[in-house]
Amino acid sequence: MQNQSFINEFILLGLSQNTKVEKILFVVFLLVYFATIGGNMITAAAIIYSPALLGAPMYFFLIFLSLLDACTSTVVTPMMIVGFFYERKTISFEGYMAQLFAIHFFTAVEVIVLSVMAYDRYVAICKPLHYSSVMNRRLCVLLVGVAWIGGFLHSIIQIVFTLKLPFCGPNIIDHHMCDLFPLLKLACTDTHIFVLLVFANSGAICIIIFSLLIVSYGVILFSLRAHSSEGRRKALSTCGAHVTVVVLFLVPCILIYARNTSAFSFEKNTLIFVNVLTPLLNPMVYTFRNKEMINAIRKMWKRLKVIFVKF
Repeated sequence: MQNQSFINEFILLGLSQNTKVEKILFVVFLLVYFATIGGNMITAAAIIYSPALLGAPMYFFLIFLSLLDACTSTVVTPMMIVGFFYERKTISFEGYMAQLFAIHFFTAVEVIVLSVMAYDRYVAICKPLHYSSVMNRRLCVLLVGVAWIGGFLHSIIQIVFTLKLPFCGPNIIDHHMCDLFPLLKLACTDTHIFVLLVFANSGAICIIIFSLLIVSYGVILFSLRAHSSEGRRKALSTCGAHVTVVVLFLVPCILIYARNTSAFSFEKNTLIFVNVLTPLLNPMVYTFRNKEMINAIRKMWKRLKVIFVKF
């Protein structure tokens, strides 16, 4: 059935209708965006520059996590920043669907990459003798490919069903970005079945993956009893960083998508945390307490200084 939409554009109300507040938000989000892109690019470049780190599966996956964070922030933040200059924030129907697809694509890929990183830590700590044979480069590349395919399938399914919904009435959305639930409220039809689809495709998957990750780290903590104190310290450091990222990312996603459309009134603020602040925090979490990453960044910085001096 062809979509009977009569709406050509949507009006986003944004974060605030106060001009002074929007000027402050413009500066804040501009700085956050630059810091996010800079932090994630530095993390990825430091790993690529260091052959020892690049050869380790954990850091191989961390490169993709950094790129995904940069992409997610780029999809959301610049549009918000530009919107602070306009009293009437409009986006075309096609633009709304494009951003909706991109957001769900990158976040879905990130969820799978986080799961893969948890599996990597499980093999490294619980089966150390088999680690190099299990987590070989071929498997790592395959898992990254599965993450990209899984993210595409997740996002395309939601977009295909969304395009079938009729939009023939109001076009004002009380939000700062393009998301599913605010859009469903404008559909000129009953969307209960679609809400169930969103839950099955997003909420339930987040709950299942989060539960599996918690169980896996419970197994890891149990197995650490047999390790030396130094081994436990190093394992807890890397696992602690990963658990922090998982909690920061998945818990807000569960709060948003594992519900009905009217049960959570702070969706706008929560999505800012997921799509804007979490990509900023991730490189900090993975580098501040990681000596290998700090040393790699220092070496890269020294090399860059030498190159700049020559020029």
